[in-house]
Amino acid sequence: MPIPVRQNLKVASYLMRQKLARKEKFPLIVELEPLFACNLSCPGCGKIQYPTEVLRKRLTVEEAVGAIEESGTPMVSIAGGEPLLHPQIEQIVKELIKRKRFVYLCTNSILLKRRIDRFEPSPYFSWVVHLDGLKERHDEAVDRAGVFDTAVEAIRLAKDKGFRVTTNSTFFTTDSPKTVREVLDFLNDELEVDAMMISPAYAYEKAPDQDHFLGVRQTRDLFQSAFGDGRRKKWRLNHTPLFLDFLEGKVDYQCTPWGIPSYSVFGWQRPCYLMGDGYAKTYKELVETTDWSKYGRGRDPRCDNCMAHCGYEPSAVLATTRSLKESLRAAVGTH
Repeated sequence: MPIPVRQNLKVASYLMRQKLARKEKFPLIVELEPLFACNLSCPGCGKIQYPTEVLRKRLTVEEAVGAIEESGTPMVSIAGGEPLLHPQIEQIVKELIKRKRFVYLCTNSILLKRRIDRFEPSPYFSWVVHLDGLKERHDEAVDRAGVFDTAVEAIRLAKDKGFRVTTNSTFFTTDSPKTVREVLDFLNDELEVDAMMISPAYAYEKAPDQDHFLGVRQTRDLFQSAFGDGRRKKWRLNHTPLFLDFLEGKVDYQCTPWGIPSYSVFGWQRPCYLMGDGYAKTYKELVETTDWSKYGRGRDPRCDNCMAHCGYEPSAVLATTRSLKESLRAAVGTH
């Protein structure tokens, strides 16, 4: 099972508490960006395009932990930028684990070998290594030769040291069902990572490459074909079955942008980490003063081609909780 039982139980309990409290808007996971600086310049990402004065900013440990505590989320994804460039990243992780938050620390792996001994294995912690394809494709996606080999070495090292390792793969118009299957087969069977996350690329406004982001029809065609031979059932995918159904076009949802909010050096981002329509100082302000009805396909043109997990995984999770059949399907990991 790609998601540990302990985590499944805690999230299920959290969702039940929100339902009993009749709370309409709450985070499933918070995207914490303690910095935007990075040691790569990926053409499909716009974070490093910020001016130098922004790239020099860092969240303090107190700011990062305080935001997570205020939100009440059971899970945290620490991204960026490259989080391992943050001088206090291990303290942030340690404090969140102390509070029994499930922490996913995202990294491009370049610094992982040098930094790994600052961290300790925990049932509340997982590395998330970015891998967008096999060697040639991944090195092209990050615009640097040799990064794929570094990532593979880092994953093996982390596994040897007893860490849980998840991977995150983004797919573009340059991908095919064959390249999707190749990288997921490699991660699942060769590297034996604990879980894999996948997502169609979303068009960041600041990204240098604006030509290779997938549209809705392209996304559905890609994943229908990639999943069509039954491999989806064997891959350890860290997603609800209904989100994978959504990627294939078997079901459709409205976006739930408040389900995975983002907190960074600017504050709480409206409406999600993919779009920047201003910032709120507190999570309460974000939820109560954002006009959520403006966002989603058919509501905002910027959302028309988006099928990203930050908006639609929460929709799939909420749909799962409303169905006993889907709840059981998710619980046993039947993709």
